[in-house]
Amino acid sequence: MFEAKPVLAAPRLRLLAVGLIVALAASGCTQLRGRQGYVVDPVLTDAITPGVDNRESVERTLGHPTFVGQFSNNDYYYLSRETRALAFANPRPVAQQVLRVRFDPAGNVAAVDRTGLDQVSKINPNGDKTPTLGRSRSFFEDIFGNIGAVGAPGMGGGTPGQ
Repeated sequence: MFEAKPVLAAPRLRLLAVGLIVALAASGCTQLRGRQGYVVDPVLTDAITPGVDNRESVERTLGHPTFVGQFSNNDYYYLSRETRALAFANPRPVAQQVLRVRFDPAGNVAAVDRTGLDQVSKINPNGDKTPTLGRSRSFFEDIFGNIGAVGAPGMGGGTPGQ
């Protein structure tokens, strides 16, 4: 009798395994999208008119602000930011809108300002240590340098009456 031989099962299995590994590796390189803050609706934000709207109508139209001004409550800020990131990298902003609604003392809208990514600053720190003036001490000088400098009177540390 004759034997039935397998029809190239091993090469197909290898090809499938390689395809799965490539697909998994490529999926780790996709960009992760993120959205933070207020979801901007251009129709609603364009409807806010200085001299016509007040604090209550702004809150009814746009909702509560992302944050209120730090030094006075006459500024409402609505912040929206979109970010992108690859795998484990830090996210970077690709779009941002800050809508600032300023109110006069009576609570009416005085102005509506918009800013975007032009106000985002990238800060590059200068090394991992903060430069300081004074004496440079080693680790062991920091730990053992104060031994005997402070203590109970009569024990070699401090002197009584001082």
